[in-house]
Amino acid sequence: MQKLQTQGLHHITLVGADRQTSIDFWEGLLGMPFIFEQPNLDDARESHIYFDPGDSRLITVFTREDRKPDPRRTPTEPGCVHHIAFNVSRAVFMQAIQRLDARGVKHTGVRDRKIFDAIYFEDPLGLLIELSCYKFEPPAGHSHADVLLEAHKLRVAAGDRAIGEVHLADAIETLVARSQKSLSDDRSPRDPYRRQEAKNQA
Repeated sequence: MQKLQTQGLHHITLVGADRQTSIDFWEGLLGMPFIFEQPNLDDARESHIYFDPGDSRLITVFTREDRKPDPRRTPTEPGCVHHIAFNVSRAVFMQAIQRLDARGVKHTGVRDRKIFDAIYFEDPLGLLIELSCYKFEPPAGHSHADVLLEAHKLRVAAGDRAIGEVHLADAIETLVARSQKSLSDDRSPRDPYRRQEAKNQA
């Protein structure tokens, strides 16, 4: 028995209302270019529209002109989608509240999720959307997942309830030490200021 190994998210398909509501939200609010459209190949009454969320993975929506937006929160029972989160830069994140407020969109304000900051709000069809901004950048040659895996190990070893910034910082240091060679035989932490003070007092 072998796994069916995935290599990244291909796309997420949502059931939308009318076409323009989806375009206005995904492109007009979240800036995702509207890149492709064709009939829903399984239901000729629907259109299938595609948006690029910024990494060429796809958000696709089935639309039909006789469906109207229903803003009630989408179901959250087992098996349902709770929310979809999108990565944004710090510059965009710092403007998110102002830009949501300008449209009258209710939101949670900034929530500290330890490894990233987040803002939550609902789309016009009641789907919870999250804008996330990582608190760290992975070292060259590594991914956010690499840092999180290493930080998790450090958190568990320390007996801490949740990952904190100290675990992220130490995880980044660990990954750099493991992957980047150095001419130094001893790469342990040092205090150059105390060394200089001792030298001056000698």
